[in-house]
Amino acid sequence: MTSLSRGAPRNHAEIVKSVVTSSAALGRAGFAASWRRSLVHHKLDPGQGGGIERLSSAEVRARREASGLLLRIAEPVLDRLARAACDSGCTVLLSDAGGFILDERVRAGDKRDFHASNLAPGSDWSEGAEGTNGIGTCLAEGRAVTVWRDQHFRATNTGLTCTGAPVFGAEGELAGVIDISSARADMTEGYARLVALTVQDAASRIEADLFRASFEGARILSTGGASAVESGPAGVMLLALNRDDLVIGATRAARKALNINADQIGHLPADDLFHPGREAAPGGGLEEAQRAEMVRALARARGNVSAAARDLGIGRATFYRKAKALGVAV
Repeated sequence: MTSLSRGAPRNHAEIVKSVVTSSAALGRAGFAASWRRSLVHHKLDPGQGGGIERLSSAEVRARREASGLLLRIAEPVLDRLARAACDSGCTVLLSDAGGFILDERVRAGDKRDFHASNLAPGSDWSEGAEGTNGIGTCLAEGRAVTVWRDQHFRATNTGLTCTGAPVFGAEGELAGVIDISSARADMTEGYARLVALTVQDAASRIEADLFRASFEGARILSTGGASAVESGPAGVMLLALNRDDLVIGATRAARKALNINADQIGHLPADDLFHPGREAAPGGGLEEAQRAEMVRALARARGNVSAAARDLGIGRATFYRKAKALGVAV
C-alpha cells in the first residue's frame, strides 16, 4: 500500500479555498457545501493534517458500551464485508453517530498504513475533525457518500477513496456509519460504485436487524414491498406493531414515507395509515373487533375517554362499561 498522502496535489488547499470563495464554483463542485462547512464553520485548514489523535482505551470502551447493540448487530455484517473487501486492500470501519471509529476489519499487513493515517478505532472522523470524508460527511448530510481522493477536504487525505453509508436507529436517529476506505492508486470508479452498493446494503441490513432487536416481541411489518430490507433510495421501511395494531416503532424511512410524527408513536393505529376511516374487518369475532376499535379510538384521542367515546358515537358511561367488559385499559 502506498502512503495515503503520496500523490496529493500540491495546490489542493488553494483549490479548496478557491471553490469555497466562488459562488459559481460552489454550484458546480460536488462536495463544495461540505468544503465550505469544513473551512468556514469548522475553521479547518485544508493544507494541514489533523494529526494522530485518538481516544484513550477507557474512552473507546465507554463509546463501545454506549453503542453495544449496534456493535453486536453489526459484527457479522462487518465480517462478511471484510471477506470481500480486505483482500482488495481496503479497511472496513464502523463509527458511532459522533464520527468516532468503534470497530475495524483490516488485514494485518495493511493495518500499519491505515493506522498511520489515523484510520483506527478511537479516531475522530467527523467533519469537524477531518473535514470532508466518508464518515463525517455521511453523518453531516444523513446520506450515503463516496468521497473520491481529491474530493477530501484535507490534502493529507487525498490518497483515499472512502464510501460511507448511514445506519439509522430504531427511533430514526443516526446511530453510526459503515465505511469502506481504500488507499489504492488503481481504484477504478466502477469498483468504487460496486463498493458503494455493498456498503449501502450492509447498512440497510444492520438497520433492519437493529430495529427488530429493539422491538423484540412486537409484530414487524414491512411497508417497502416484498423484501423487509430496501437498500435503495427508499431505505429500510419497517413498522413495529403491538397486539392492538398500534404503531409503537417506525424506521426513519417509514416515518418519512408515511408521514409519521414522533408524537404519534404509540398512539397511531396501523389501519389508519393504510385504510383511513375504514371500519373494523369482520372475521375476528365481534368482541375482538369492538375491543380493537376502542383501543384505536383511545389511541387517536391520546387516552381521552370522552373524545374516544365521541369518535365511536357512544356515551362516556357506555364506553367505560364496554371497556371493562372487553378488558380495555382506560
